Amino acid sequence: MTATFNPPIRTLMGPGPSDVSPRVLQALSRPIIGHLDPEFIRMMDELKALLQYAFQTGNQLTLPVSAPGSAGMETVFVNLLEPGDKVVVCQNGVFGGRMKENVERCGAEAIMVSDDWGRPVDVDEVRRVLAANPAAKALAFVHAETSTGARSDVQALTGLANDHHCLSIVDSVTGLGGIELRVDEWGIDAIYSGSQKCLSCVPGLSPVSFSERAAEVIRNRSQRVQSWFLDLNLVMAYWGSGEKRSYHHTAPVNSLYALHEALVILQEEGLEQSWARHRHNHLAFAAGIEAMGLSFVVSEDYRLPQLNAVTVPENVDEAVVRARLLADYGLEIGAGLGTLAGKVWRIGLMGFASNRKNVLLCLAALDEVLSDLGARIERGAAVTAAQHFYRDH
Repeated sequence: MTATFNPPIRTLMGPGPSDVSPRVLQALSRPIIGHLDPEFIRMMDELKALLQYAFQTGNQLTLPVSAPGSAGMETVFVNLLEPGDKVVVCQNGVFGGRMKENVERCGAEAIMVSDDWGRPVDVDEVRRVLAANPAAKALAFVHAETSTGARSDVQALTGLANDHHCLSIVDSVTGLGGIELRVDEWGIDAIYSGSQKCLSCVPGLSPVSFSERAAEVIRNRSQRVQSWFLDLNLVMAYWGSGEKRSYHHTAPVNSLYALHEALVILQEEGLEQSWARHRHNHLAFAAGIEAMGLSFVVSEDYRLPQLNAVTVPENVDEAVVRARLLADYGLEIGAGLGTLAGKVWRIGLMGFASNRKNVLLCLAALDEVLSDLGARIERGAAVTAAQHFYRDH
């Protein structure tokens, strides 16, 4: 007979999911009510307003898709694109490549702007490509590239999209809640994120938001959206305004409780305070990593504070280090993806997990494991450097 599954206690410092607050876990255990219950609908309205705050937008078409961030990505593309459309897609890591695949699966053409992994999207090259492709319907790019830890200049890129009369599509799965993001002020037309990163909620929900210009494109399609489940013309009958809602699908009730609580926590802290906390803990972590003798893939000028790509020392098996950290410390960090596989660790300081305790734990654990494996590092320097940073700042 199969026993009850009891997962081990971990400290999650990988690229996601991140640790969640006990308040979020408690929210998951609240009584289930129907997804058309008047009280649940009231909670949905609050959740929508909380998401608008997190995104810094007044967009009416703002909601959590009942699926992970990848479905949020697909929601954006299948609703905005039709066969034959042209989209300029920027790729500077794994997730720009996923944008390309979504474009092509919609029957549209992806015109690529490719940059080295670990670099931000090249604004000048995007300007050139948009000028050479006046029929482009949209410009798509990643705000916070989870595979490398690089941040691109959203304001500059959305400005180019507006100048060339095309929609801007932004992936901020790892950005939302962790770094500055202002949807309305920056003129973003469509954006998607995930619940399990800097929002520190459970995986399985994808916040999305669409400008009125993007919503008009969705309403005036010449063909039906190819996905019934993700068709926002149908979904909005459930996530619209007022008490009267049309059934579309059975919403993940308890997960939405959890997202509501995570967003309440974000609102209580304050959005700009959350951005500052992520930055502060990153700087302490960076001081420790550099004192140890390790380095980052991404330049400080455009490095994500919540996702740190740390270069693996020579003659060290990165998978062995990750396995030791998990076995000895219950600490999870992530491996590199794509061209960075085997070359970096991706270490997250996201949401609830972005705190002094985790910074010092991770640095101490890396110090011990790398020293034991004979890596050339400055033993004992990392924790001291981080502690000095916290003392002085």
